[in-house]
This record gives sequence, C-alpha cells and structure tokens, in this order.
Amino acid sequence: MARPDKAAAVAELTEQFRSSNAAVLTEYRGLTVAQLKELRRSLGENAQYAVVKNTLTKIAANEAGINTLDDLFAGPTAVAFVTGDPVTSAKGLRDFAKDNPNLVIKGGVLDGKALSADEIKKLADLESREVLLAKLAGAMKAKPSQAAALFQALPSKFVRTAEALRAKKEADEQGGAE
Repeated sequence: MARPDKAAAVAELTEQFRSSNAAVLTEYRGLTVAQLKELRRSLGENAQYAVVKNTLTKIAANEAGINTLDDLFAGPTAVAFVTGDPVTSAKGLRDFAKDNPNLVIKGGVLDGKALSADEIKKLADLESREVLLAKLAGAMKAKPSQAAALFQALPSKFVRTAEALRAKKEADEQGGAE
C-alpha cells in the first residue's frame, strides 16, 4: 500500500498535469536556489515550476493520460506546468537556458501532444498569442476596408467618366455649331 504522503503528491501532480495546457520537463542540475527563483520569475504568472520526484511524476503523468514523457524522467527533473500562454513560458525557459547552461530542456507536452526539446525552442520563437491575434485582426480588418474602398471607388469613377463624356459631347456640339 502506498504511503499517504506519496499518494497525495501523485494526486496533486496528476491534477497539475490535467489542469495545465502544457508541461515542460527540465534538468536543473547545478542551479542555485537563487537561480531557480529567477527562473520561476522568468516563466511568467501562468506557469508553476516545481522540482519533482521522477517516479511519482511518471505515475501522475500516466494517470493524467500522458505516457509520452516516460523516457524523460531520468536525472534531476523539474516541471514547468503552464496554464496560460505556452509561448511566454517557453521563451522564459529558452532565454534562461541561454544564460544558464545548467538548465537543460528535456521535452514536454502541449495539449496532449509530446514535444521534443527542439520543438519547445521553436515554440519559443513564435510571437505571443496576443500579438498573433492582433495581426489576425488587422488582416481581417484590412480586407473589408479594401473592399469598401473598391466599392466606393466604382461609383465615383463612373460619375467622373460620365461627366467627362458629357463634357466631351458638349464640346463636340459647340464645335460643330460654329
């Protein structure tokens, strides 16, 4: 029978896996407590970084329906549970790892899909959700305004053409009357 404290830890980790839209596993060997504190700050408000026991975390991940991470539970492991924008947290991990080579990104999971360390770095290269949504809104707004300008230009061009024809016809009539 499992000890109550271990069962509670597994239950808590399982809930974190289920409530997170992303989880990134890292190796933190050689980082100081101050560096870990700095790393937690760099991840943003919507991420929780926790040093975990491999066996308990592997059980919790499997209970949460995530069994693609089993090979990554080796060595000192910490998990960044992301409940908000995963791009922001991936950028925080990538940037911190550049300055602190002791932090090694092992891999992770995003919305149930396994991610390699390289895929997490590519995720970090994306723009944030807010920027992408703003660009999309700008593109969507641009198309209707371009269409409106085109539709507005057609009648005015027709009026200018009709006016030019009327003026030419008057000029021809006046020229022919003399």
